[in-house]
Amino acid sequence: MALDYAKCAKEIFEGVGGRENLVSAAHCATRLRLVTVDNSKFDMKNLENIEGVKGVFSNNGQLQLIIGTGTVNKVYEEFLAVSGMTAATKEDVKAAAAAQQPLIKRMVKALGDVFVPILPAIVASGLLMGVVEALGKIESLHFSETAWYGFLDMISNTAFAFLPAIVAISAARVFGGNIFLGAVMGLMMVHPGLINAWNVGSVDVVPTWNLFGDWQIGDYVVGSVNQVGYQGHVIPVIIAIWLMCQIEKWLHKHVPEMIDLFVTPITTVFVTALATFVVIGPVFSLAENYVLKFAAWIVQNPFGALLLGAIYPLTVVMGLHHMYNTIEAGMLSSVGLNTWMPIASSANFAQFGACLAVGIKTKKGKTRSVAVPSSMSAALGITEPAIFGINFRFMKPFICAMIGGACGAIFGAVTKIGATAYGVTGIPGFLTINNLAVYAIMLAISGGVAFILTFFIWKEEAEELTPEQAAALAGEAEGASPAGEIPAIETRDNLIYAPLKGNVIPYDQIPDPTFASGVLGKGVGIEPDVGEVVAPFDGTVSSVTDTKHAIGISGPQGMELLIHVGVDTVNMNGDGFEMYVGEGDAVKAGQKLITFDIEKIKAAGYSPTTAVLLTNSDDYEGFRIAKEGNSDTLEPVVEI
Repeated sequence: MALDYAKCAKEIFEGVGGRENLVSAAHCATRLRLVTVDNSKFDMKNLENIEGVKGVFSNNGQLQLIIGTGTVNKVYEEFLAVSGMTAATKEDVKAAAAAQQPLIKRMVKALGDVFVPILPAIVASGLLMGVVEALGKIESLHFSETAWYGFLDMISNTAFAFLPAIVAISAARVFGGNIFLGAVMGLMMVHPGLINAWNVGSVDVVPTWNLFGDWQIGDYVVGSVNQVGYQGHVIPVIIAIWLMCQIEKWLHKHVPEMIDLFVTPITTVFVTALATFVVIGPVFSLAENYVLKFAAWIVQNPFGALLLGAIYPLTVVMGLHHMYNTIEAGMLSSVGLNTWMPIASSANFAQFGACLAVGIKTKKGKTRSVAVPSSMSAALGITEPAIFGINFRFMKPFICAMIGGACGAIFGAVTKIGATAYGVTGIPGFLTINNLAVYAIMLAISGGVAFILTFFIWKEEAEELTPEQAAALAGEAEGASPAGEIPAIETRDNLIYAPLKGNVIPYDQIPDPTFASGVLGKGVGIEPDVGEVVAPFDGTVSSVTDTKHAIGISGPQGMELLIHVGVDTVNMNGDGFEMYVGEGDAVKAGQKLITFDIEKIKAAGYSPTTAVLLTNSDDYEGFRIAKEGNSDTLEPVVEI
């Protein structure tokens, strides 16, 4: 029986709490995307029971209801009618969802968005600075007396000397302002006409501009501006650019178009500059100095380091760890040494140790296939796969890693080591640290403690068999398998498994410009060894092609996967292909979906490379390719 679209839309509308609980609504190929005011006003289970809704989940502040290809658009039209809302784009919904996040998370996300893009510049400068300083300390080389030393020192210092300008450009992009106006403001704060902040101590009297004469309030001269730059500061820059963007946006809305080009830029720069040098700069640079002094004290205090080394991974879980970039950048700008890095590196390397212990101790092939590569990633400073895939999932390894991180952090605090860059931890941290031997010992402590504790404390729990699994095993013991049944396969909801055997390549190497561009989503290509496609996870078939060469599957956590066998094989009109499922069918991981003739595809002049693309990959911040090279069917190839 055909779905009653109006009834489905009305039940969804009532189920989420009505119009007063809705902020925005949009849809994509298979899902209805909603942003609500209060998630406590609806029950996920009740929404899942609505006829036509195949699944419900919440992701990045969005409530997403899986309805299916060809159906969701009709339900969406009815939903707009019953709710009285207007249509929105996916981007509108994402923006609305972000606006619903708590203020602290929005602020931390903004800081991360500002500092993460400038990491390459900081890392490059920090690495070069470390090399130059190391060579300069070797007296036998006399390198510090050469022209090369001066030249390389200039190159390595540039990013830090003009850090306010780099931060300003990035902040203007994040806050939606003109990046060139942002650049002007950033450069203005380190203008050569101002006394360099690093040299102000050598000046007997700091000159000032009294912009409003001698008008005083107590001892304060109103409008007095110290002629000192803001080298070594980042917080005043970010706040100044945020204000600049608000002023610019307001002016664009209220200034007539015919004079907007002239009035808006000059007014924006003038008002922002006045506010920055009179209020924002003096107030927040002072506040930043206190914050940095406190941070420097606490990371070199054994008790403070112990606490920070332990809780650092918790901030990663909560998505708050990017706030440390602000502190690290400030340390580098003010004193040239990032003493926060050993804390982060200890915590991250401890995740490596705990995850590796799980990978070695586990008896489950699937767990090992996730744990070992995830631990290697953590050793290089990328801990999310280890944390979310193994340690936090089993919890005891996560706690052991917290203890290991605390132990390493204490050692780092006592030895007072530091780095010349930020954003680099783990093994790559050797390139920026100021004492290689001490750093190596610190990593050995953090990773070793976490490994030993996890190995002896964590025990793998035996999973209870369902009646179906027990029956399947009994059938295997008797030399037979239940006819028509798909054996249960252990899978994880954040993994996409290889739907066929072959050589796995990144999606951008698929020999088709459309697939390789990522416009249809990110994923992998598989050069097949066998002509059989199976379901890569438990899910629902959302679409099949008449030519039997492609299939869409909706899976856990709202994944929308496209499996497209061959390049341009639509031109074969189904010759050499056989489809075993239909739209709307529920499928289990490992279930046969398509068979195809590899040689027939090649004979027709087409590549058999199969695209396995997550069409909504932009929804997952943690998307990564988990494996390349030769792969068996149902090995993990993509992680979200």
